[in-house]
Amino acid sequence: MYTTHIGTSTPDSIDIYGYDLCSEVIGHAGLADLVFLGAQGRLPTGDESKMLNALMVGIAEHGFTPSSLAARLTWLGAPEATQAAVAAGLLGAGSVYLGAMELTARTLQEALKAGTGERSAEETAGAILDRFEASGEKVPGFGHPTHRPRDPRTARFFALAEEWGFLGPHSVLLQAVHAEMERRRSRLITLNGAGAFGAVMSDLGFGWRQVRTVVVAARAVGLVGHIAEEAARGTADSTAQALFRHVEHQTDYRPRR
Repeated sequence: MYTTHIGTSTPDSIDIYGYDLCSEVIGHAGLADLVFLGAQGRLPTGDESKMLNALMVGIAEHGFTPSSLAARLTWLGAPEATQAAVAAGLLGAGSVYLGAMELTARTLQEALKAGTGERSAEETAGAILDRFEASGEKVPGFGHPTHRPRDPRTARFFALAEEWGFLGPHSVLLQAVHAEMERRRSRLITLNGAGAFGAVMSDLGFGWRQVRTVVVAARAVGLVGHIAEEAARGTADSTAQALFRHVEHQTDYRPRR
């Protein structure tokens, strides 16, 4: 016997998460609302919907990145399979690109759970940094190759979270970690958009295991634009073709025998 709470169909109706798809969801809920519904089992409030939508929009696109280049190059080889290009662009969602949001959320959620409210945000932030410094691991959510010393997405995410009532304990803790890190290193350090995303998602009630799934959904939307641009230019004039030719012409072949 199989069970699910997600959805079922009859000849004349479709039910998802207890809602009638046609009368209660279509025309009433946006795509981000379905992400919230799938993760939390209910449709979001108006402010929850706005906050999640803002977060997903903020990370959907970032120009030429490893994921968008992978999508373009895959489309070059298989233009008949756009789904393969989107999938290729998502496969690199790991600890360096995209996955940092999940890692930040996990760090904050586990730290707050372990503290059980007995320590201040500043004390918890110090404990987090002590642990990462002892292990030699990079603290997730910090640093950026372009946005230095401040990531514009971070300020916007936190401003909207404060306006709409979602600047909660996870965001406060991440800001405390940021302040303590800058104090210890005596220099400005970028708190990146990925970190802010993980913190606000946590304050929205998403478990850290759910964060990367939302990230992947948002980035898939962004990849549509990259593939559409390649298709509009055609294979011969595509960015992927130019990149392929550039690498081919700039490579020094040095056989070992």
